[in-house]
Amino acid sequence: MPSLKAMQDLPDTGYFQANITSQIDSYPIRDARIQITDSSNPEKIIADLATDSNGQTEIVPLPAPPLEYSMQPEANQPYSEYNIHIQAAGFESQDINGAEILSGETALQNTSLLPLEDTGDSGTTELFVIPPHTLYAQYPPKIPEEEIKDTTQTGEIVLSRVVIPEYVVVHDGPPSDNSAQNYYVKYKDYIKNVASSEIYATWPEATIFANILAIQSFTLNRVYTEWYRNKGKDFTITNSTAYDQKWIAGRNVYDSISEAVDTIFSNYLSRPNVLQPIFTQYCDGQRVSCPNWLRQWESKTLGDQGYSAIEIIRYFYGDTMFINTAQEISGVPASWPGSDLTIGSTGSKVQQMQEQLNVISNAYPLIPKISADGVYGSQTAEAVKVFQKVFNLPQTGVVDFTTWYKISEIYVGVSRIAELA
Repeated sequence: MPSLKAMQDLPDTGYFQANITSQIDSYPIRDARIQITDSSNPEKIIADLATDSNGQTEIVPLPAPPLEYSMQPEANQPYSEYNIHIQAAGFESQDINGAEILSGETALQNTSLLPLEDTGDSGTTELFVIPPHTLYAQYPPKIPEEEIKDTTQTGEIVLSRVVIPEYVVVHDGPPSDNSAQNYYVKYKDYIKNVASSEIYATWPEATIFANILAIQSFTLNRVYTEWYRNKGKDFTITNSTAYDQKWIAGRNVYDSISEAVDTIFSNYLSRPNVLQPIFTQYCDGQRVSCPNWLRQWESKTLGDQGYSAIEIIRYFYGDTMFINTAQEISGVPASWPGSDLTIGSTGSKVQQMQEQLNVISNAYPLIPKISADGVYGSQTAEAVKVFQKVFNLPQTGVVDFTTWYKISEIYVGVSRIAELA
């Protein structure tokens, strides 16, 4: 039971769930133990959780500051901080210090653990210390760049078309810091991390979508222009706010942001007759002024006023900006069929999806095996519903855009080792 002072400081409730998988084969880890302590009192265990056969814990409530703290710029910290200790038999342990809990939001701690036989050590613990949120603390302001890069210079390497990469390589420091670590991060996970680090998940849905579009277009411009590789670097993007966007190793993401990214991850922002994604820089608009960029706090106000995501985008970047869709997504067996798969659907796309679900069920046994006959019947619909439940998607039994690519993502993860063997 929290003290009276804690209850006064943290009158609201946020939520937490851990999803634990193996770093080697992406299989869920059952019976992993997750201990949560208050960062101000790390000796007192608030919650002691265990993962189920899906590698997931139950969703638990945690005290959080008032919702209004994240709804307007002010001195009060809008999130509470907790320390998370994760351990599982046969795996390296992990500590996350400073996990952020917002009022009314579910924080997802998606963690992959490394098997001990690959570490050569029987008792190591990997530590991640989460710094303050970019909207709460002072970070170096972005250095302005042109929103459309000149790719005509001799020797410049650029892609021939916009491709959603499977991974981005994130440099954990400014470009000049050659000692900083590089992280290989799945593209969608990168976007979810940046969005959770750059805006608050409590904001209006249209505001969240607008900011995610700006984050994705910014990222895809770096990918398309091979910006850092053309400068002799071995990474895609940095986590320096002066040059790029804030990405934080080990941090939690938020369920609402995760769902939004899953819905629009193939989108980016374009201008007429410009092939490359637009380099959509942005700032908070409070500590830093940026007249021609998206201003995060002002985008929240526009969302409150009923602006749509594209209206928010055009308010800041002008009326010629539009939402585009990448035609190629790397790392997936096949692209979205273009329409929902549901009861009565037939054909090769249905069969491929059924085959993928059967492979996934080897790792997630709650998902029932089905006949891969290319006919979408009631058994297939039920298997899809169970998959959707496991991965926190609406349980419709219909394979829409989001479900198709989530099936592809999980299938690739759990089958990759077999493919490489």
